[in-house]
Amino acid sequence: MNHISRILSILLHPLIIPTLGLFVIVNLDPFMALMPMIQLQIIFLIVALCTFIIPLTLIPLFLKLGTISSVYMNDRRERILPVFFTGVFYFLAYFTLKRLPFTPRVIEAFMLSSLITVYIAMGITFFWKISMHMIGFGGFAGALLGVSYLHALNLFWPFVVVLVIAGLLGTSRLYLNAHKPAQVYAGFMMSFVFVFIGIFIF
Repeated sequence: MNHISRILSILLHPLIIPTLGLFVIVNLDPFMALMPMIQLQIIFLIVALCTFIIPLTLIPLFLKLGTISSVYMNDRRERILPVFFTGVFYFLAYFTLKRLPFTPRVIEAFMLSSLITVYIAMGITFFWKISMHMIGFGGFAGALLGVSYLHALNLFWPFVVVLVIAGLLGTSRLYLNAHKPAQVYAGFMMSFVFVFIGIFIF
């Protein structure tokens, strides 16, 4: 069980969630299917580079500088600087997508609400070790439900699948003693509510 929990935590790392969420939404939303493939590829490249690949490459640098003691960042204080820089690259992604004439508004809203959520999470981390894994999946679920309502799509089963995976991930984080139950629930609900609302107002 310990190995399974660690595998889930690695495969469903918070950094991969924006790219994964975008991939799922684009493939489930028929409005996105009308876009030229080259435009979708550009959007994917920007999101993947700024929210996954570049932040991931900074981890060895933080290790070398002693900013973090391990890739797991078990001490909440070690998470503050990596989360700050992750937010910087989220902003770069949002700023770039905003300037492209073909970026759908819903993707802009997803990125902006995710950016704000990252910095809210950073603020909380000064005082409390909220679950970044569950923040990632809460935002994923919130975006999926928001797109479902916004474009009148029946995404019930994809939403259920995301909730089940989030439940497994949250259980894994608890099993590894990485978080307390309140930190897991708060991470999911905070991100879920904020991104869901952000889809409509941003």
